[in-house]
Amino acid sequence: MDYLKNSYQKPLFDYIRFCRYLHLDEIVKLITTNEIITNIKNEIFNIFINENRKYTHLYIPYKFNYKIHLIPGAKNCLSEIEFLSFNAGIDDDDIIIGLTEIIKSIKGLELIIEENNNCEIVRLIEAPKKLIKVHLINNCIQKGQNFCNIYLNSLTTHANTVQYFKVFDQTTKILSSFVNLKVLELGSEYESDWGCLENLSLPFLQVLRTMFIPIQSLANLIENTSKSLIEINIDNIFHYRYDNRRIIQAISESCPNLKFLKIVFRNFSSSELEKLLINCQYLSVLYIITCEISFDWNNLFRILTRSSPISLFKFRFRIFSKVPVPKSESLKLFFNEWKGKRPILLNFNNVKNIEAMLNKYEAEGIVKHFNNLRGDFEWESP
Repeated sequence: MDYLKNSYQKPLFDYIRFCRYLHLDEIVKLITTNEIITNIKNEIFNIFINENRKYTHLYIPYKFNYKIHLIPGAKNCLSEIEFLSFNAGIDDDDIIIGLTEIIKSIKGLELIIEENNNCEIVRLIEAPKKLIKVHLINNCIQKGQNFCNIYLNSLTTHANTVQYFKVFDQTTKILSSFVNLKVLELGSEYESDWGCLENLSLPFLQVLRTMFIPIQSLANLIENTSKSLIEINIDNIFHYRYDNRRIIQAISESCPNLKFLKIVFRNFSSSELEKLLINCQYLSVLYIITCEISFDWNNLFRILTRSSPISLFKFRFRIFSKVPVPKSESLKLFFNEWKGKRPILLNFNNVKNIEAMLNKYEAEGIVKHFNNLRGDFEWESP
């Protein structure tokens, strides 16, 4: 074999000892893409797993079949793992049982569900002493209800400690068990009934991020959060004007401590948006999605300049295709009326040929920063 014909000098410095993230999928790729004999495979794993290594994050891929728990030094190497990403499609029960005996300090768990799953995974789910973050990824085309019930029931073991829960599947039956939940991310790739959210009470919820979740269900959930929400991010859900009014009204009345809001806004909901701005005095980031062909930019800008709290200075607008972009006259109206307030950080996804005008308002201290990016971006620090 070619790789045996060449000799390599051992590095003078052990760089791996400083690594804290162990992606076993990358090691598997290295081994499977080369004709490596068993002894050399063992040596490769021994390089990464031994008494001189100490990892905090471990990623175990689909069909992983190497008994890493039997490697000398594995217990010391993996005993302080804080985050585990584990694919449930693993055949070898011994690996799961062995890791369960070693990994007790997990605070974050990412569980990837496949068509064929090993029920012994429940051992790993129940093993952590204080599980805080849970992310479930369901790759099944046909949802395996029996297995889902098994792992969902095992998660209730951590009902008092879980504070972060993310799932893109309708597995919300256990949400009411997470009495101390602070961050909830929900989504679905298909239309489904999320009525189970309507009577759900999460009194300590601070962050709500959703995709494709019906507005009525979200409105009820928001109203049952004991006014604790500081971030609401509602994305990728088409809704009619009455639903738009309903969700904005729910936020206005139930989220006095809100700091970040991403939401669709329709002309029909002008009075509700104005009330929201008045009631949410800590709001600093407003991300508005526009989808109406007859969208009234002048009306929106008047509301923003008239009713925005002093904390609000970061604006982002995502404009759907066929929706008119704001004209220069509308932007000038907005900037002129904003004069005397905190300088704006501003983003549009497809507004063009306004750089010269923006330079003028930047020089006047009305606009602090502008960009025209399509994807998500980090706001410039104030």
